[in-house]
Amino acid sequence: MDTVEQRAIRRISKRLIPLITISFFINFLDRTNIGIAALQMNRDLGLTASMFGFGAGLFFVTYCILEVPSNLLLEKFGARRWIARIMLTWGVIAGGMAFVQGSTSFYILRALLGVAEAGFFPGMIFYLTMWFPEAYRGRAMSYLVVAAPVSFLIGGPLSGSLLNLNGLLNLRGWQWLFLIEAAPAIIMSVIILTMLTDRPSEAKWLAQDERDWLTKQLNEERRLRDGARSHSVIQALTSPKVLMLAAANFSVVLNVYGVVFFLPQIAKGFGVSDLRAGWITAIPFIAATFGILWAGRRSDMQGERRFHTAVPIIAMALAMVVAASVQNPYVKMVAFSVVAFGAYCSIPPFWALPTTLLSGAAAAGGIALINSIGNLGGFAGPWIMGLAKDISGDFSTALLAMAVMDVIAVIIVLSFRAPPSTMNQVKLRQVSDKG
Repeated sequence: MDTVEQRAIRRISKRLIPLITISFFINFLDRTNIGIAALQMNRDLGLTASMFGFGAGLFFVTYCILEVPSNLLLEKFGARRWIARIMLTWGVIAGGMAFVQGSTSFYILRALLGVAEAGFFPGMIFYLTMWFPEAYRGRAMSYLVVAAPVSFLIGGPLSGSLLNLNGLLNLRGWQWLFLIEAAPAIIMSVIILTMLTDRPSEAKWLAQDERDWLTKQLNEERRLRDGARSHSVIQALTSPKVLMLAAANFSVVLNVYGVVFFLPQIAKGFGVSDLRAGWITAIPFIAATFGILWAGRRSDMQGERRFHTAVPIIAMALAMVVAASVQNPYVKMVAFSVVAFGAYCSIPPFWALPTTLLSGAAAAGGIALINSIGNLGGFAGPWIMGLAKDISGDFSTALLAMAVMDVIAVIIVLSFRAPPSTMNQVKLRQVSDKG
């Protein structure tokens, strides 16, 4: 017979995880489909590799600046309305990318897309902490983050095929790509507004005993965490541990987006068509998809986060060196597959780390700061890759520099000391209360 805990977690997962995963899938598709669009767009607009990398990365600058305020507003106004607002505005701007005329309008719309999307990912992470106790957060994070590699797995071939609409109604293929792939965000904003629930106390779709158990569990974990050290928002934003995690996140994100935005162009360099380049781009994310789900579950079962974060990053660094050193297309794609596997395996246990430190508004602000500083790597990575290509003719120097950044991230993560997990403390207290 199921316990109240099992029934509650299962019902929460069935209700919220599909909404969150689909939303993040759409989010990642709209922020990264520019890599496939570049196969035609760069020629049409006269963009060099460094110009493209700079414009692609501008998204993360405005995203970074507004991320903390956005997450604090989400905590104030509720996830349902705020996430719906984010999705509506980014859908409109993502569709507007179809009408860029040159480098200036390209830069402006990428910056505006960052403004629109600011707070979405850390908001989702914060939202999960309001519904899933600590013992389930690695898996919950993996269900969110798995949407990223799946968006490449499906989005790469889809976007590549949309380029074949070239000439339809006098629009280029890359314009159809932006228009068609922006529509789901607008549709999903209405669904989120209708179906998302802000907090457990409002969840009429949970049985009363399930709401009671979940509320008690989360409150007890928060009480123990705050009892060890209560943080204000300002303290969270200036905490050395939070800043350490932000620096580690910067290193990993720099790698992810540096590769992601240029992988279609790397694949195109193998001498294949635009459509086949889209399919080749999807290959590394097959491994990443399975890796995320495995890593999230394993880190929960082991109750360990640091090594589950560090070891995949080590694998990513080694694979970056291989990708920079070989010319064989097959070996290079295997190396990029390991890069994707390592990068995405590290994400679920990594994002479980700040939730061991912070709760409430401090968690909203701290998580947003970690993600916003990390996302500056999303600006630096593509720009570095583009500059390396324009200067040296290939990406090897940039890939080696990214491997060094991975090593720095590993050192930071392994030096991080989290407070004792609250999950075991809560269980022990519950056993004591029953006795």
